[in-house]
This record gives sequence, C-alpha cells and structure tokens, in this order.
Amino acid sequence: RPSISLSLTSVTTPGADVTIRCQGQRRNVTFFLHKAGDLNPQRHMDPAGDRVEFRIPTVGRQHGGNYSCSYRPRSEPFVSSEPSDTVQLVVAGEDYPKPNISLHPSAQVTLGEAVTIRCECRCAGVRVLLSKAGDPDARRSMDPPGDVAAFPIRNVSRGDAGSYSCQYRTKWDPPVWSEPSDPVELVISEPGYPKPNISLHPSAGVAPGGAVTIRCECRCRGVRVLLSKAGDPDARRSMDPVGDVAEFPIRSVSRRDAGNYSCQYSTKWDPPVWSEPSNPVELVISGEGARLVSLLPAPHPAEPSGRLRAEGMFLLYKVGNPNALQDAEPAGDMAEFPIRNVSRRDAGSYSCRYSTKSDPPVWSELSDPMELVVAGEGPSSAFPSCPNALLRLFKIKPVHSQYS
Repeated sequence: RPSISLSLTSVTTPGADVTIRCQGQRRNVTFFLHKAGDLNPQRHMDPAGDRVEFRIPTVGRQHGGNYSCSYRPRSEPFVSSEPSDTVQLVVAGEDYPKPNISLHPSAQVTLGEAVTIRCECRCAGVRVLLSKAGDPDARRSMDPPGDVAAFPIRNVSRGDAGSYSCQYRTKWDPPVWSEPSDPVELVISEPGYPKPNISLHPSAGVAPGGAVTIRCECRCRGVRVLLSKAGDPDARRSMDPVGDVAEFPIRSVSRRDAGNYSCQYSTKWDPPVWSEPSNPVELVISGEGARLVSLLPAPHPAEPSGRLRAEGMFLLYKVGNPNALQDAEPAGDMAEFPIRNVSRRDAGSYSCRYSTKSDPPVWSELSDPMELVVAGEGPSSAFPSCPNALLRLFKIKPVHSQYS
C-alpha cells in the first residue's frame, strides 16, 4: 500500500495552500485520493513516477477530514492496492484564536528536574492537545477546568528536549480546531557540561558606532555555541568554533544592541545536550549622538554638594576588568558599594557610571578613576588587613539641572 503525508502541519487556517502527497511501490499506476465519508474518490492522477501530489490551493472548512490514497496499475484497471494510512486535515475555526504556550519555571532545565508546559486559552469546555515537533508519540491531551491546561514533566530526560506547541478543539463532532500556538523550545542541560564564561571586548561600555566583540569561552571543540540576548529572541546567533573561544562581533553598535547577553553550547547529536547558560554580561551603550542630549555627565568621585538625584542604576568597574563588579540603585544623590573584608586583590583603580530609567537606558560616561590602596596583608605586615572595613566609593556631585 502507498504512504501519505501533508505538506504542512495537520492543522491549517482557511485559505491556506495544502498539498497531500502519495507515494507507491510501482510506476505506471493511477493514484486515487479518498476522503472518509465520501464513497467516490476525490481525485485521480497518472504520474510519471511512483509518487503524486494532490494540491488544495484554497482550503475551506469543507476540506477538513481524514484522507487516504490508493493506486491501480494502468494495465489492470480493476486491481487496486490497499489504501494507505489516513492523515487528518484540520481546518482551524476563525473564532478560535491560537493559545499561548509557556514553560515554567524556565525554558531551560537541568536533567532530572521538573518543568510544566502551560497552555493558556479560552479553555472551558474544550479539549487541549499538546504536541512535540517530530514526535507523534509525545502527544498529550486534557480537558482543563479553567483557562489553563498544565502538562507537567516531573523528571526531564534528554528525550524531552524539543519544540512544543498546543491547540484546542470543541467536543462536538466534527470538532472545530483552534490555530496551533507559537512553538516554545525546551532545552535540557546536563551537569557534566559546565557553563561557559562570557565577556565583552574591549569594554562593557561602548559608544554608538563603535565595535565590540562578545566572547564565549568553553570546551568548545565539536560543539555549537549559541549567543542569546535577554528578551530578544531575534538576536540569537550561533556558530561552530574551531577552538575554545567563540567570538560574536558587533561592528557598529546602536542603542538596540544594549542589553544582557549570555551564551551556552550544545552537542551536535539529536537530541542535543546543552550546557548550563553562562552568567549574563551587560552591554552598555553610552548614548547616541545628537539624537540624545549628548552623553549624561560623568559622576564625580567626591563628596556631594548639591541636589542631583539619579533615578536609574549605578555600575561599579575596576580597571582591567571589562565587566561591572557590582550594581546598585541610588539612595538620593549617591550610591554605595561596600567592600566588607578588604584584601590585596581589592587594590586598584575603580570608576562608576549611572543611567536614566528610559528603555533602553542612556548611560553616562565613566567617572574619573579613584585608586584604592591596600597597605598590607597578613601577620608579617606592619599594616594588617581590615576585616571590618566598609568603604564608601563614588558619591556624585550635582550636574546639569535637567537631571536634578
């Protein structure tokens, strides 16, 4: 008997273009397309080879149903093959919008942890179906009592990784289906694949039009590295590095490049095994030319003497480290970064910057640096360490009145 398949997913919207494909074991045959409930074949076709395509250019509600196909040798018109398996063509109802799908607590979980796939819709009185791309055995359905259908996976395994979607249907016969939700990707990471390190070069703060490279360091040989930006799925980039560093250059940065980035890597087999994601790193864009009020003025590492109240965020940097050490929200006209147990490694030059609350934020230039000198450490030193020291750094003095 022949095989049968649909060109798209089994659920489509009215007006779509759908092709039903049939393939047999022999040439010089006539193929017949059958729809369940109709006594006569829908169509027939004499292909040049062993396969044929039946096209439905504009799908309507009347095209929904179960289809199968068969074939007959042209030399023996009264002999027919067995019918193929059936495929179901579902035409979604226009009054049944697609549901929303999400993963909780996160789209990335470690092997053995629990995750719940939530499908939100006008679910009362309908049946919700959860599907996994490429895996018909993973389908699950339920009749939720409210507007959320929850599908828990209590102990995730490698086989649970993949792309999921959901849809719902009425319970009458024939049912009316909603459109499927947008897909959501479940990523499974394993403890044996440690998270990579991420950094920005030459600096975490870049002026518009400048260049920056996001570097992801890992045991990268034979794996694929994925760079992600928080809240922006369109910013994802991937590459196959040749060594232990994957570099993602941004040759001319703009305000839309600002944000938090992280990276992770995966094996290339199917399904892939993912590492844990790196700690995030923030790319700060200082300002954007004449379209903004220039750069915000730099904070001053001195005692306050006016009324400036910064309402965004402060970041503390140490010279030689492109990543921010700490962040803090200002309390009035200053922000404090405590160092509670000073040691020699804390010595060095520090600076800070602050931002507005706009989205994306506008960042000031870096302050002038301030040197922290640690006189000595340990019992042999005339200047022992200060375990109870609390250092207040970088209070800012008043600047332009529009920020007061």
